[in-house]
Amino acid sequence: MPSSRRRALFVLTALLLLAGLSLGAALLAGSVAVSPLELLAGFAGGESSLAAEVVLQLRLPRALSGFACGGLLALAGALMQVLLRNPLADPYVLGISGGAGVGALAAILLGLSGLGIDSFAFAGALGALMLVFGLAHGDGSWTQTRLLLTGVIVASGCGALVALMLSLAPESKLRGMLFWLMGDLSQSLSPWPTLGFLALALLLALPFARELNLLARSAESAQTLGVAVGRLRALVYFIAALATAAAVTSAGSIGFIGLVVPHLARLAIGNDQRLLLPAAVLAGGTLLMAADTLARTLIAPEQLPVGVLTALLGVPIFLFLLTRTGKYR
Repeated sequence: MPSSRRRALFVLTALLLLAGLSLGAALLAGSVAVSPLELLAGFAGGESSLAAEVVLQLRLPRALSGFACGGLLALAGALMQVLLRNPLADPYVLGISGGAGVGALAAILLGLSGLGIDSFAFAGALGALMLVFGLAHGDGSWTQTRLLLTGVIVASGCGALVALMLSLAPESKLRGMLFWLMGDLSQSLSPWPTLGFLALALLLALPFARELNLLARSAESAQTLGVAVGRLRALVYFIAALATAAAVTSAGSIGFIGLVVPHLARLAIGNDQRLLLPAAVLAGGTLLMAADTLARTLIAPEQLPVGVLTALLGVPIFLFLLTRTGKYR
């Protein structure tokens, strides 16, 4: 087995172990103490207890939601960086998060909660997706620069609408609105839809990994080697946008996962998309699970917005990566 393949296998195995450890820590840590024996008894379906109820009804769904959202954001970031051939591209660059924010805050202002907020957020994200793609496509001359500029403009417009709603909102609703904008997993009702989106996005992206490797070099060389570049770009855009929409709908705006994690995975495993995409999913899910555990426990019983912690972790990591730009392209 070549050394590069052995290294990739080692990294993927290590990421799987880290994901398992992060999940275990998420289930054990919190304001209600849970021992490993109580955790095992709860999963075995033994005698019902407060600890088992807390783990199975609260912590496990939240941890799985965190893994799914982190994986979706990291996958979307890796795809966006290939699509735009820009290492600074992240899932929020095309205004999808802004559209979801407009929808979610509108739902909160209308007095909705739970499924109503999720539905409005997803509708806002899809609206922003279609608006950006429609404007960028224009007369058919679809380019990376045009898509990026259109996304930035739509994101700015959504930001203005969010600021307007925050200024008009009553004080009783401001805290919930701000928590959603800063990223919050406490309102995740069920992890299964988000996990389903993650599995679907990964299954759709992986068959095109070879073509993505060619596209990462240049569109011209990919087209010369028989890749339908226009169709591939549209597919990658929609997979990344839908992944972002699903993550933002479930957890709000969580920054730096989609920007930093693909770089870390690229440093560890190389630029082969066949390995990079699953590695980014594992690393992104693990990082967000760990960050959410810290958000729940640092000042327990109070909770911090998880997006604040990911930003605090992401800024120094990204600054460190900027000093090593010669080692990944």
